[in-house]
Amino acid sequence: MADPAVSFKRDLSEWRISLVAWRLLVLQAADPAVGAGMHEHSTYRAHPWRRVEHTLGSGRRLFYQDGEALRREVARLDRAHKRISGTMPDGKPYDAREPATRAWVLLTLFECVVAMRRLGGDGYDAGQLELAYREFRETIAVFELPEEELPETAADLPGYFARYARKLEFNDAARYLLNDILREAPRPRRLWFLGDAGWRVVRALVARVIRELTVADLPPVVRERFGLARTRWGALLSVVLHRGAGLVVPRLPERMRYRSPEERARPSRLRPQRRDARGSRVDRFFREVLDQTGDGFITVHDLRAMAHNVCWQLELDEAAEARVYGAFDGWWEQLRAVMDANGDGKVSREEFTAATLAGCDRDEAYLERGLLPALRAVFTAADTDGSGFLEFDEYRAVFGGPRVHPVELSDGFRQLDTDGDGRITLEEFLRGFTEFFTARADSTSGAQLLGRP
Repeated sequence: MADPAVSFKRDLSEWRISLVAWRLLVLQAADPAVGAGMHEHSTYRAHPWRRVEHTLGSGRRLFYQDGEALRREVARLDRAHKRISGTMPDGKPYDAREPATRAWVLLTLFECVVAMRRLGGDGYDAGQLELAYREFRETIAVFELPEEELPETAADLPGYFARYARKLEFNDAARYLLNDILREAPRPRRLWFLGDAGWRVVRALVARVIRELTVADLPPVVRERFGLARTRWGALLSVVLHRGAGLVVPRLPERMRYRSPEERARPSRLRPQRRDARGSRVDRFFREVLDQTGDGFITVHDLRAMAHNVCWQLELDEAAEARVYGAFDGWWEQLRAVMDANGDGKVSREEFTAATLAGCDRDEAYLERGLLPALRAVFTAADTDGSGFLEFDEYRAVFGGPRVHPVELSDGFRQLDTDGDGRITLEEFLRGFTEFFTARADSTSGAQLLGRP
């Protein structure tokens, strides 16, 4: 009979998991394949808070969902990791879907929950640890990892971590997470009231605290391998924070103690309706895509510059170029007719945003008279093998470039590839851009074509 006091899933959702969150990231990044993937494919440098939330949020979703929802989450992770592959600095290939790597990432999540309990003074005893590990194994069975990649029992975990630690590296990703990222981190939106100057002061303190705490809490074998020393101040900080949280958090009411996906997803009666997010997206599209000259206006020359870029990247023949230029000229004529009120041949950012929102609201076919024909021409031109699909290399030829980070490029492709088959149909392509301009919430995939808002 299971011990009702033991639940790995419940412990994972405790707020004090945040005390070992950075430890978790460093341990995962120290795997050579994970570190290489983070360096080439992750936005953790620009969005550290998002990276932490994604890691912990995905863990909560994995362990709190029913069978069908769990399978959807695993499928989502598979799609996200499908293109995370490449070559490590030593020339060896890596793939985020390699079983040993996936097992390490999952097991570090379990190990950090165990560490959270142990450091907090309420660690699992041997029997509780086995029950928690059994619960963990039952949930991750959906990943269908080879049996040899996972320790059979919790008693086998120390041996697994000791062996795996020998392949860990204090690589660029792990070093940056530990030493530098928090010194450069952008201000979280919730701390807007600090201002830039206040955030710089707080950021320096937070960076020092998290580094000292993380080093103090890392397994001794990992500290030794990385050449890190646990300072007295760090050891004291670890005891104070973990033991303090271990005394306080378990005594809180459940609604304050746990942070579960169900509670986050349940709408609050006191929460106001979400604002219409289209305006900020359309404004961003104007600034980052349409305004090629950066002067705050779009003209026929801006759209022809976009057409030129498509044609130049793809090295089209004369007939194909004519079709692309013709489609973009048609888009400009729609914009000019609807938005250029004073007839000066220019459309401002404010005019574009207001007219686009109004047009989409009053006419379902509004985008069909300008944007979508241009996108069809781009799709046809980019589909160089005439397969009817855009592969990633074809997509990159059009949408890549020196100003586009590879991670954002991959993310844009994934947003359009809604069925996750590694290629984009014309329907998926047009639907993604349509959602970008018409979806009121930012939760739809097409709304994130330019990256997360």
